[in-house]
Amino acid sequence: MTTERAPLPTDAATEYDVIVIGAGPAGLSAALNLVRARRRTLVLDSNRPRHSATLISHGFLTRDNTPPHELRRLGREEYLAYPEAEHQLAVVESITALEEPGRHIYQTDTHTTGSTGLFEVRARGINGQPDRVVRCKTVLLATGLKETLPKLPSIRSFYGMGLFSCVACDGYEYSDRPIALIGETSDIAWRALLIAQWSDHLTVFTNGADAVTDGQEEVLADRGVRVERRPIADVEGSREGVSGIRLDDGDVIEISGGFVRPKWHAQLDFAGSLDLATDGWGLLTIDRDGRTSHAGVYAAGDCTSPGPQQLIVAAGAGARVAATINRDLIGVPTAHSR
Repeated sequence: MTTERAPLPTDAATEYDVIVIGAGPAGLSAALNLVRARRRTLVLDSNRPRHSATLISHGFLTRDNTPPHELRRLGREEYLAYPEAEHQLAVVESITALEEPGRHIYQTDTHTTGSTGLFEVRARGINGQPDRVVRCKTVLLATGLKETLPKLPSIRSFYGMGLFSCVACDGYEYSDRPIALIGETSDIAWRALLIAQWSDHLTVFTNGADAVTDGQEEVLADRGVRVERRPIADVEGSREGVSGIRLDDGDVIEISGGFVRPKWHAQLDFAGSLDLATDGWGLLTIDRDGRTSHAGVYAAGDCTSPGPQQLIVAAGAGARVAATINRDLIGVPTAHSR
C-alpha cells in the first residue's frame, strides 16, 4: 500500500529571482555572481557530486592540487556570506512552468534578450532538512552528470585514485608512464589521441566493443597507441594504485594508471515537463549565453553539450550564465561580437 504525502503549501512570500539546482563549480559560481547582483537566490544541493571519488583536482587557478570537496566548501561559504543567498540540501522532484514567459525573446546576429516566467519547484529535503515548494522567475540547471563505468569488478575501487575520466585534469600526473584508456563508446579513439600527448605508452582497451574502426586504429598506431580489443576480466592493483589490466584469457598488461570513458547521463528526470532540447548524448543544448529551449530556464556545467569539462571551465560557464540571467530579468539585451 502506497502512502501519499500530503501536498505542501507554497509560501507565496518565498519567491526567488533564481533557483539554482546543483552546487558544483558551475552552480556555486553562478549563485555567487547572482547574489552579488542582489538577486534573491536559492541553491538546492543533492550533495552527490560526480567527482566525489576524486581526491585532488587540478587546473583551477589559485587552487591547483585542492580536493574537490574543499573547493565546494569554500564556494558555499563565499556564496552564503551574502544576505540574498540561501542554500538547502534537497533532491528536486519536479519543476513546473506556471505561466507563459513575461517577455518575448528578441534575437538578432548581434543581440539576444531572453524572457522570464514563473516556475514552481518541489524538492525533498535530505539530512533532516524540510521539504520545499517554492516559486521563482528563472531556473538554472547545474546538476552535473551521473556516470556509468564499464562493468568491471574492481574499477570503482580505483576510480579517482589511479583511473580518471578527465584527461585535461589528470593527464600531466601520468606523463611518460604506461597508461590505459578503457572505454566502449564511439569517441574513444579521439580521446586516445588527446591522451597520447602525455605519454608514448598508451593502450586503448575496448573491452570487446566495436568502438574503434580499422581506420582509427591505423591513425592511433601512427601515434604509437596500441588498441587492445579483447574483453577485460578486471583491473588489478593495490592500495598503492593500479598495476595492470587483466584480460579474459589471463593475459595481464602492466600499467601505472589511466583513464576511463564512462557513459554519462544528465540528471534531468525532474524537469521532464519542460521538454528541454538535448543533443545525441542526452545533454542539454543551450545558446551561447546558457539559455535552454525553454524560456526562463538556463543551464551550465557538465549537464550541457558538449559534456564534461574541467572544474574551472564549469565555474566560468556559471559566471557567464549568471550575467545572462541578470540581464534577462532586467530586459537588457546581451551583445555578441560578430
